[in-house]
Amino acid sequence: MQKVLIVGAGKGGTALLDLLLKTKSLNIAAVIDKNPAAPGLIFAQENKIETALDWTPYITKQIDIIIETTGDPDVLQQVMRKKHDRTIVVPGSLAYIISQLMNEKQQLIQMLKEQTYKHDRIFNSMNDGMIFIDIREEIILFNKMAEEMTGTKRHEAIGQHIKNVIPTTKLPRILNTREPEYNQKQFLHPNRQIVTTRIPIIDDGGTLLGALSIFKDITDAVELAEEVTNLKEVRTMLEAIIQSSDEAISVVDENGNGMMINRAYTKMTGLTKEQVIGKPANTDISEGESMHLKVLETRRPVRGVRMKVGPNKKEVIVNVAPIIVDGILKGSIGVIHDVSEIQSLTNELNRARQIIRTLEAKYTFADIIGSSEQMLVALEQAKLGAKTPATILLRGESGTGKELFAHAIHNESDRKYNKFVRVNCAAISESLLESELFGYEEGAFSGARRGGKKGFFEEANNGSIFLDEIGELSLNTQAKLLRVLQEKEIVRVGGTKPIPVNVRIIAATNVNIEKALADGRFREDLYYRINRYPISIPPLRQRKEDIEALSRHLIGKINQEYGRNVKGLTKHALKSLKARKWPGNVRELENVLERAMIFLKPQMEFIDLEHLPEADLPKKKTEIGYAFPDIENEKLSDAVERFEAHVIKEMLEKYQYNRTKTAKALGVSIRNLYYKMDKYNLAKGGMQ
Repeated sequence: MQKVLIVGAGKGGTALLDLLLKTKSLNIAAVIDKNPAAPGLIFAQENKIETALDWTPYITKQIDIIIETTGDPDVLQQVMRKKHDRTIVVPGSLAYIISQLMNEKQQLIQMLKEQTYKHDRIFNSMNDGMIFIDIREEIILFNKMAEEMTGTKRHEAIGQHIKNVIPTTKLPRILNTREPEYNQKQFLHPNRQIVTTRIPIIDDGGTLLGALSIFKDITDAVELAEEVTNLKEVRTMLEAIIQSSDEAISVVDENGNGMMINRAYTKMTGLTKEQVIGKPANTDISEGESMHLKVLETRRPVRGVRMKVGPNKKEVIVNVAPIIVDGILKGSIGVIHDVSEIQSLTNELNRARQIIRTLEAKYTFADIIGSSEQMLVALEQAKLGAKTPATILLRGESGTGKELFAHAIHNESDRKYNKFVRVNCAAISESLLESELFGYEEGAFSGARRGGKKGFFEEANNGSIFLDEIGELSLNTQAKLLRVLQEKEIVRVGGTKPIPVNVRIIAATNVNIEKALADGRFREDLYYRINRYPISIPPLRQRKEDIEALSRHLIGKINQEYGRNVKGLTKHALKSLKARKWPGNVRELENVLERAMIFLKPQMEFIDLEHLPEADLPKKKTEIGYAFPDIENEKLSDAVERFEAHVIKEMLEKYQYNRTKTAKALGVSIRNLYYKMDKYNLAKGGMQ
């Protein structure tokens, strides 16, 4: 065992000494440190190891390794000069790593011993004989059943060359071929016949570890089989089994030519025996590679391969395995599963889910972020209102989350398993709104659908309907809506028969509905009907304590959309966000965070003040100017439309896409604004 001298007994030297003592692989000659109170000296003395204050006398020929742990370059240089030629000097950091590795080695050896013991218990409890040899063809494992069948004791077999124990063995062949051999017959001695499976054992890195043989005594079974069976009957039975299978089966010979197919194969692919038997294995493939040829080449089974077969390009999943007889490749067998019907049903299910999703409420109260006093009051009111059948009026500025509240109220009510229909009253033109809300009868107007059409109220029967921007309804439509609230029935456009409906109405508005009432733009009787349970949703500027939680939620959402891993905001960025006025509310906050994350470098994990766009401040009218477009070689109407789109876009951005403020600034109705936004593709995604 090599002798080691440790120079330096500080923390590093002490830790190193502790590791070396645990590994027990080196002889510690002495521990040296000029400080007599060094912890390493005390530790060495406790373990009866020689200690000293000067290392010079210890540098002799008897020292094999000097480990310098002081970290002092001068000491290291002195040791290097005075050491004997055969002595190796190792810096403490390197020695610590080496000792750790040695310690881990000991632990791994102990773990290996424990695993070996468990494996031995498993091997010895099996009813099959098991023998494992290493790459030197020496026996490593030899279980009790192997003892019984070979007549050799385990302690006599372990460590012996396999052919010294079983002269007829073919297990070493597996070390050369690295190919498994299944169910091979073999005579252990003249009076005992076995069937054995030989498997190469290869680790994940492709290194051959040895070979395993699992065998069963079939002496009695073979004698009985030879008396009662013959090969022809077995063949007939196998063919009958293959033909009766509902799975399509094809068999090819070792040359890759078709040998056998069953009726299910013909039914699936449309190919007859004459078109397959004797033909190359890829004859039946429309798209893809022949798995038969691949298996014949690799002698390995393949599973779960998708391809298209036959003239109709039937989509299938193929499993193919080699046919090996007495170690000789005789062909391969493939089983084909039809997946086109499953795929068709899956596609239908996905389409149905997409349709259903439009009639479902997607959000619950858990999705609404807020802990401020005003928000908690609004949430409590909404939860109470959800349990009643009362009509609810959600009031709040654009971008405060009125639609989220509508979704959550529906999902909290006893109607949650029925439909939830969303209607933006301002986004549908006046001429279409009535027929969309109440439906129409066949022939009600030119272009009406044959058989008529259900309106939103009929679609939402037994469920909820969310009427967003209800303040934009015309007086005529308001009157018909009042009838629904009072009589619980609707009359389709062009019809005379009342149709009863059971619908819970959730309305929302971002305008001063009382002012509209005073101006004569909103019916008083309808106002008192829908304002029975009003809920005011506070704007973001009145609940700035929620900005941090909202930002955290929105950043997580944007991370998923953009594939980023942004963890949050810095303190400066959060302070900046809380200082803003947020005229666009939560929608504006999402916009700001989204813009910041777009320009954030990929390696950055936090949004800082410099990444936030500047707050949009109101500009004086004198500062706003529009550059007239170049209209050369362009029709006047096209130039006017292009300029109109430019003006509308500028005003939308100025007012943070608040439709009401934008329409007022442009001097147009909000319905006309929606029409223009749709015409020029200026709509911006986001939930109010």
